Amino acid sequence: MTQPLDQIKVLDFTRVLAGPYCTMLLADMGAEVIKIEKPGIGDDTRGFGPYQNDESGYFMFLNRGKKSIELDLKSPESITVIKEMVKEADVIVENFRPGVMKKLGLDYESLKEVNPHIVFASISGFGQYGPYSQRPAYDLVAQAMGGLASINGHPDQPPTRVGSSLGDMSAALYAAYGIMTALFHRERTGEGQYIDVAMVDSIFSLLESNVMRYTIEKIAPKRIGSRHPISSPFDIFKAQDGYIVIAVANDPLFKRLCLIMNQPELEKDERFCRDALRTEHVDELKVIIEKWLQAYTVAEAVELINDGGVPSSPILNIQEICEDEHIAVREMLVELDHPVAGKTKILGNPVKFSKTPPVIQKPSPSLGEHTEEILNKYKNMTLKN
Repeated sequence: MTQPLDQIKVLDFTRVLAGPYCTMLLADMGAEVIKIEKPGIGDDTRGFGPYQNDESGYFMFLNRGKKSIELDLKSPESITVIKEMVKEADVIVENFRPGVMKKLGLDYESLKEVNPHIVFASISGFGQYGPYSQRPAYDLVAQAMGGLASINGHPDQPPTRVGSSLGDMSAALYAAYGIMTALFHRERTGEGQYIDVAMVDSIFSLLESNVMRYTIEKIAPKRIGSRHPISSPFDIFKAQDGYIVIAVANDPLFKRLCLIMNQPELEKDERFCRDALRTEHVDELKVIIEKWLQAYTVAEAVELINDGGVPSSPILNIQEICEDEHIAVREMLVELDHPVAGKTKILGNPVKFSKTPPVIQKPSPSLGEHTEEILNKYKNMTLKN
């Protein structure tokens, strides 16, 4: 089966999370991704746990389907080899601090002279320009500077990082989106271009209505726990043996919930008859709902509420969601046979295509596994030992 990115060659200068996740998505769709790694060390994540047979699970997930070549970017011979590779490449992705690729002579302005059709994507903490562009950044910094940490958590507790690296992952997704769009543009015009993606920009873009509340109403949203800032009841609630979520975002859904609770009078209550009023009286409403929930287990309550047409779910932990049948049917955990780690389950691809689905069939490479194979394509190029 031919995949959408078949015949697309990607030179991957990235490491750790944001860049490798971006290029992993390209590999899933058929691109040939050549991961350029530091000799003897490779990507930092080769040393990150958890491990299976001394192989990093972190690295295996992020680098499936790629090829690995060891090149010393401080070596003139390596730079010469890379420029030969650029002539045949379609995409370059890097996530060094701004300015590093220019010092190496591998920035977009230099490489577009070698290949004017190249699509070059840079992922960084703060972007390639702006007053903070030279600041170092990890996900925690992006969540803090991007505004997300300030609205995450409870009002009586300190700001909280979201439990997954959304700064890295959102930047990776935007970079992959940018690369796909740039390739489409190139298909139409023949023009390559440069793509600049910042983790802080990516986090900021995820704030949606929080930003609009400030730009329109001059309200700076604060931490409000798990509830929704506009709609109610839209929160986590305590049932007999644990917690569930109920998500009511409009008046018709609230009417359904009142009928499910066998308390139709709540719909006419002047405190709760409209969404905005329910949010004003959210604490009173929560007491009523949790009193009703004490008659039901989590499983009973979720089934009852869902059957009534109102969105509700249990709060699954990582073990529970990994073992859930829906995740299995959706192929969100896939098994690969790794030459060192053996059979390993890794995260699947969430984008489902009817004609050209992503294919996850090759494991992550060992360090430098494809060095000889790739260098042999450039017969006149040799590396000094």
